[in-house]
Amino acid sequence: MKYELENVKPMEIEARSFEIITEELGDTKLIPGTELIVKRCIHTSADFDYAQNLCFSEGAIEKAISAIKAGACIVTDTQMGKSGINKRALARYGGEVYCFMSDEDVAEAAKRNGTTRATVSMDKAAELDRKLIFAIGNAPTALVRLYELIQEGKLCPELIIGVPVGFVNVVQSKELIMQADVPYIVARGRKGGSNIAACICNALLYMINNERCI
Repeated sequence: MKYELENVKPMEIEARSFEIITEELGDTKLIPGTELIVKRCIHTSADFDYAQNLCFSEGAIEKAISAIKAGACIVTDTQMGKSGINKRALARYGGEVYCFMSDEDVAEAAKRNGTTRATVSMDKAAELDRKLIFAIGNAPTALVRLYELIQEGKLCPELIIGVPVGFVNVVQSKELIMQADVPYIVARGRKGGSNIAACICNALLYMINNERCI
C-alpha cells in the first residue's frame, strides 16, 4: 500500500490532528463540556477508546477549574506526570505541582511500613495546607490510599484524576474512587498513564484560558 504525506506546516500540525480526531469520532456522542479533555486524551494517545471510557462526576470540570483559579496545587504519582504538566500556566493562579515519590523520607517510610512509595506520597500530600487536585497515572495504590484518607476524613480533594495504567488492582482502584464522594475524572478499565494524567491537567488549564476544541 502506498501512502501520500500531507503537506502540513509545522504550526498547523496540532490543528490538523484535531480535525482528524473530530472527523473520526463522527457521530460519537461526548458529554457536553468534556470534549476538550476527551479529544486531548485521544490526541496524546491516538486511542479513541477514551471517547467511551472517560468518566466524569457531575460538575467535576467546573469544580476543578474553580479550584485552579483559587490557587489549587496538583499532586502526581510520577515525575513524568509532573514534568508533563504546564507549570507556568498553573502558576498564574498561584498553584504548584508536587511529586513526592523521590523524596528520601517517603522511601524510608515505605520501606519501614512495608508499603509503596505511592501510598506514603498520598499521606504526605494530605498534610499540605492547600487545595489539592490529584493526578494519578501510574499507581493504583495511590488511589486506594486516597480513598482511605477521604473515608477517614483526613482529605477532601478538589478533584481526583484516576487514570493509572496496568493490570493489578487498576480497575478496582478506579471503581473505588468513583464511589468516593469527591469530584473525579476516571479512565475506566486498564488504560491510562502518566501522559494521560498530565494531558487532563493541561486540558483543564487550556479551558481556563478559553482555548476550545478544534
